Amino acid sequence: MVAPNSTSIIELRKLNKRFSLKNKEIIALNDVNMEIQQGSIVGIIGRSGAGKSTLLRCINELEKPDSGEVIFENKNLTKISEKELLKIRQEIGMIFQHFNLLARRTVIENVALPLEIAGYGKKEAISRARECLKLVGLSDKEHGYPKELSGGQKQRVAIARALASKTKVILSDEATSALDPETTAEILHLLRDLNKRLGITIVLITHEINVIRDICDYVYVMDEGAVVEHGPIENIFATPKHDVTRSFINSLINSKIPEVIKTLLVKTTEGLAAADIVLRLSFIGGSADKPIISHFIRNYGTDINIAAGYLDHIGQSTFGTLIVTLPNDEKTIKNATEFLASQGVQTETLGYIPRND
Repeated sequence: MVAPNSTSIIELRKLNKRFSLKNKEIIALNDVNMEIQQGSIVGIIGRSGAGKSTLLRCINELEKPDSGEVIFENKNLTKISEKELLKIRQEIGMIFQHFNLLARRTVIENVALPLEIAGYGKKEAISRARECLKLVGLSDKEHGYPKELSGGQKQRVAIARALASKTKVILSDEATSALDPETTAEILHLLRDLNKRLGITIVLITHEINVIRDICDYVYVMDEGAVVEHGPIENIFATPKHDVTRSFINSLINSKIPEVIKTLLVKTTEGLAAADIVLRLSFIGGSADKPIISHFIRNYGTDINIAAGYLDHIGQSTFGTLIVTLPNDEKTIKNATEFLASQGVQTETLGYIPRND
């Protein structure tokens, strides 16, 4: 976790970017402001088309904003010469979803490539590339070729290449999206380890809330080109304010309906003499730490059957869901939904289960 009094390494001030597509103007970035602390891991999450990739490319000026400022270590990148910009870009590495390795170059030659472009001698470039491969645990693969590597190994090579120029910042563009869950966890662990050992700042964009949960210190949520919510990861998970943020968190915590319930579930009570209603309860932050179900049973004298559940933690914050059934009568449902809402619990009706009594 970044120290509380860390200084910012990147600042984005009132960033705007528009594109024309088939005679239609697309607003990619709309007055975006961000401050990224040195040594932190910052996540930028949003749905497809939210402006995440455009934003990331604006940070190292691969994409020129229409207006606004990009400040890197107190230098305004929108105002400096191309020569100065090329030098600064050596301090900002990038990793991508599809690795972008050159098939005809060996692993160590791929890692050394940015150093060669920067004018390093071959011997010095290879020596530094070897150091970086050691950092990512691939010293034994230096003479291999990309086609001989797994997806996780290819991404490790890409990370080594991003480190080669003694990078201060790594920009990650959906770098784990093409990987399976186990390999994703390994890559995220590696990035966190590099962040701790080397003090490298990491800025990653993703549409996967589990990636944000597993690695980030701070998160910005984007929608339609604008930042709609931001804060320390614990705060965002504990008290999400925006609908987009809530939908991402709910997608993580929503329990699967057990097969035994799914086979009995119907969408309407029409034609049923009696039925139980099936609800999904979403607990975020403080509500997850309260004995809410037992309080409801005591206060209203109605049993609730818990069919499935999921709980997880981010720091001191707890979040999760329960799938429950209770008698489908108007008074019970009204009491339950009003009580649960008063406790900060979201409810969703999944359907009904016919009763045989």
